Amino acid sequence: MANGPHDGPGARRSGVDLFRLARAWLLGGWRATRDVEPDFWRNLQHELLAGRQWFDRVVVMAYAAATGLIVVGFTLLAEAAIEAYQHMAQAGGFGQYLMLLWTPLVTVAVLWWTRRFVPGAMGSGIPQVVLALGDGLHARQLRWLVSLKLSLHKIALVSAGLLGGLSIGREGPTVQVGAGVMLHARRWLSPQSGIDAHDLMVAGAAAGIAAAFNTPLGGIVFALEQLSRRRGISHSSLVIAAIVLAGLIAVAGFGNETYFGRLRVQQMSWSLLGPGLMVALVAGLAGGLFARLIVVSTRGLPDRFSQWRRSHPFRFAAACALGVALIGLATGGATAGAGYVPTRALLEGQADLPGVYTILKFCATWLSAWTGVPAGVFAPSLAIGAGIGNDVALLTGVGQEAAIPLIALGMAGFLAATTGGPITAFIIVMEMVSGQAMVLSLMACSLLSSGVARLVTKPMYQELADLLPVPPAPRPPQPVTAP
Repeated sequence: MANGPHDGPGARRSGVDLFRLARAWLLGGWRATRDVEPDFWRNLQHELLAGRQWFDRVVVMAYAAATGLIVVGFTLLAEAAIEAYQHMAQAGGFGQYLMLLWTPLVTVAVLWWTRRFVPGAMGSGIPQVVLALGDGLHARQLRWLVSLKLSLHKIALVSAGLLGGLSIGREGPTVQVGAGVMLHARRWLSPQSGIDAHDLMVAGAAAGIAAAFNTPLGGIVFALEQLSRRRGISHSSLVIAAIVLAGLIAVAGFGNETYFGRLRVQQMSWSLLGPGLMVALVAGLAGGLFARLIVVSTRGLPDRFSQWRRSHPFRFAAACALGVALIGLATGGATAGAGYVPTRALLEGQADLPGVYTILKFCATWLSAWTGVPAGVFAPSLAIGAGIGNDVALLTGVGQEAAIPLIALGMAGFLAATTGGPITAFIIVMEMVSGQAMVLSLMACSLLSSGVARLVTKPMYQELADLLPVPPAPRPPQPVTAP
């Protein structure tokens, strides 16, 4: 048989030459890579051999996953408490009137437990984390502000407050809960890890927000805007990975849906420019006033109410809770709890709320915070902001469908004015309502409302942090001198 055109010694020599050429090119590429990036292979070898560092990273990520799971459990417990209160309030003809006794009793019990066992759990918990992130705190002072024990108490106490019908939220307390869970990881980390309490608390607090609102991006921005003002984060990539993991745990638990379900908020038209500007101004003034009231109520004034609160805290809390119960009775229970149901109804254009809902929700939330029980204001602030947007729409004659963007603007504006975090506010609201088409509108409204609020008050969480009654650090032992 005759040889083909590609057979014979010449073809074999060509194959050998090609093999040698490829081998030379590969060796040349290896040498070029090794010469140009000599540190790459050394760093890779160092990473592969750094077993203890990988163990530290696994510990941090495991605690981040635990934070997400705990927040999911907190959410389920809080929702069950709200539903149980609604069932009790609507049971029989006298159920709503029994709440006039039930709400004060539960409030006094929660306040007694808090003051007796975990005084660091009072309030929303964000001021405690802000103060704990400062330098110079003793270990005992840090445990008074943030710890795993306190986090577990916080979950139970906030849920009990929701069971009592107070106008409070669980989202703010998850900041303290997440920080306490993540701080507990420090005992398992090696001294060479370089991960300090600051990084762990920032990761936990932001992971709590990400899991509570199902908004990982909002958690990251919250950490950067609210919690990292004093110094940077030494392990930012690990912190961000922990936040994202906690958010993914929440997504796995509740599904890939927004906080208010699958809503689609349309883009604002130029016809809504005037009403939108009005929403931003009103939300800014109202949010600044709300933050000022919270701070002044906590600090106290030389007036009769503040003296009564200092002298008889349980009687004062019962009186405030009775006021909350009366407001709930007047609104058919719409002001009780975090305000999730009314806010969603407003965003869907199906709300049937009394005309004074916004002002009554404002008062109920203020009175609930004034009692001193563990209570967050994030979700109630969203409900109040949604009411402001709806009221402006009614005042200016905007229809129900066109009013939905104004409601979203009110939520972002009031939250930004109250918390002093405009970037966090607009990102959280954008993720909550799938409002990507309103990014610029939400951003402008948050910045304007926050600026207006600054004319009325200083940042609320920093002022509340300065008012915390942290126990003094123990004195070092005095040296014994010979007589």
